[in-house]
Amino acid sequence: MSCDQRTVAVDALCLRDLPAALAIQAEAYPEFLREGESAFRSRVTLKNSYCLAANHDRQLLGYLLAHGWRRQSPPPIGAILDDSVPSEVLFLHDLSVASSGRGLDIGRKLVEHAFALAANDGLRRAELIAVEGAADYWSKLGFVAEPASRELQEKVSAYGNSACWMARAIGIAASQG
Repeated sequence: MSCDQRTVAVDALCLRDLPAALAIQAEAYPEFLREGESAFRSRVTLKNSYCLAANHDRQLLGYLLAHGWRRQSPPPIGAILDDSVPSEVLFLHDLSVASSGRGLDIGRKLVEHAFALAANDGLRRAELIAVEGAADYWSKLGFVAEPASRELQEKVSAYGNSACWMARAIGIAASQG
């Protein structure tokens, strides 16, 4: 596959993308962080979904599961979401890139596209839980670790010992780190 940044298209993640997204997830995450098709499906079909796909020549190279959500209230791993929760922030739930897409800046492309969509809908803050040592990556995109209440820290710790609560404003360009 001959692919570079210019030939990667970012579009909405669709239900037909789920088998490929689940395969990428399995390649990237330990079993305790993996979510099933029902959890993916619930995020993709939310009215405030910002789930995105990065494709090259009809091949999924990466995905972003992101959605509007209540501030400082990350959903549990594997939770089936519905539209009853208000959109106070953009919650970035999962970003994963296939090994065949690494080095193409796909993660940044997906996140910046989600920021643009969310900002257009009036969201001004993004939150996430960095897992498996990814805090350095998220810092390069402008996220900073924030203190967490005891209740929030309990939720974050379910994502692993190295999980880190992070946030940033939307509308401020990510650093070019």
